[in-house]
Amino acid sequence: MEKKYRKYGLISIKAVEHLVLMIIAIATIVAIGQEILHIFEAREVALADLLLLFIYLEVLAMVSHYAESGKLPIRMPLYIAIVALARYLILDMKAMDDWRIVAISVSTFILASTVIVIRWGQLKLPYPRRNENS
Repeated sequence: MEKKYRKYGLISIKAVEHLVLMIIAIATIVAIGQEILHIFEAREVALADLLLLFIYLEVLAMVSHYAESGKLPIRMPLYIAIVALARYLILDMKAMDDWRIVAISVSTFILASTVIVIRWGQLKLPYPRRNENS
């Protein structure tokens, strides 16, 4: 009886997981549409607009990868964070004091360094392959 509940529990959790993934994908697509509409209304494409579209694209890629593999590579949210910080810096640089610019720059450098370290670790220190029978 316990196995039956465990099986239905896992099925339920997977169903909720896929539902939330679909909601995230749909919301991201809507946001992309809104941004494109904004670009057409403004009749100009700013760098901030392109960076925002790139963030949306990364979110969609992350959802797609997670839906296909069931795994979320930690590098994808880091890429999104780096682009978001760059966008923030580009948009508000004139209104920022020097310390805030330095803090954002250092944060971006730390995130980029983290990506490099994670990638190096994946190449040089890979996880052992799991035995599919266990």
